[in-house]
Amino acid sequence: MLEDRTRAASSPTEWPAAYPQGYAVVDVETTGLARDDRIISAAVYRLDARGEVEDHWYTLVNPERDPGPVWIHGLTSEALEGAPLFGDIAEEFAARLDGRVLVAHNAVFDWQMIAREYARARSEPPVKQRLCTIALSKALALPLPNHKLETLAAHFGVVQRRAHHALDDARVLAEAFRPSLRAAAAGGLRLPLHECRPLTEFYDRPAPLIGRQADGPGGYGGYRGGSSSWRPSRKRPACPYPNPGRYTEGGRLKQGMRVAFSGDTSVERELLEDRATEAGLHVSGSLSRLTSLLVTNDPDSGTSKVVKARQYGTPVLDEAAFGQLLRDVEPADE
Repeated sequence: MLEDRTRAASSPTEWPAAYPQGYAVVDVETTGLARDDRIISAAVYRLDARGEVEDHWYTLVNPERDPGPVWIHGLTSEALEGAPLFGDIAEEFAARLDGRVLVAHNAVFDWQMIAREYARARSEPPVKQRLCTIALSKALALPLPNHKLETLAAHFGVVQRRAHHALDDARVLAEAFRPSLRAAAAGGLRLPLHECRPLTEFYDRPAPLIGRQADGPGGYGGYRGGSSSWRPSRKRPACPYPNPGRYTEGGRLKQGMRVAFSGDTSVERELLEDRATEAGLHVSGSLSRLTSLLVTNDPDSGTSKVVKARQYGTPVLDEAAFGQLLRDVEPADE
């Protein structure tokens, strides 16, 4: 069992030749979760091929706007006022990522925040692949009650000193990733790597307004375009699992279930869709009799998807409930 090897494996003598040659363990703190939110701090731990720390780096970033949930990250406007802009640290950040697999806890979120910052700077981060430690812990079948960073850290005996501080979160994740990587290598596990796609569509659009003057006094600096301006043109990979049928109220989601979304969401739609895809669900742009579940925060909206869901008897969940279920998706039948 892979979970048994997690504690016992130190550094396998025969390392899988297909494994990456280096990793960049990343954590970013942000002003929020939406498309126009900004990075306010970033940390990178560079690891070698076997997960040993090479060096680390940390910086504050002036978001040129309100810092958002200070009660979570602790970074006030005063603390960020003299910090460099993202454009000022973009080159150094890129040097830390160059040629490495980006590793993060819920990696799709960190990657998208980083990609958007580089898109605003009309550039691309030098990252081709990412690895989510949530996906890796699931692949290892670690006996975790949930997939929070603090839970993963506790499993490996890693002490967290400052939760939601980018440097400490990155340190904790690097220390938890090392034994996970070695357990995967010992078991010959294929790492759950995903392609990182830059927001190249943005380059064909007018240059964004950067700075406080973009929105006037009290406004938010940075790009203020519509949400569609940020969405890259791409096609999601086909879901590899068969549809197990409809979601049952009070039960678990299962890989292969077809999920449709309708209406506004507090977490950006694309991020929710990416989370669902990485969990093994089939994200569908339409609703049919085969749809397992509709996610909407407004079941009385009267949209075509909501109307069809009523007609077909398709289960409906709100975003918060769906987010909770995504933490523990049942594997598909082998």
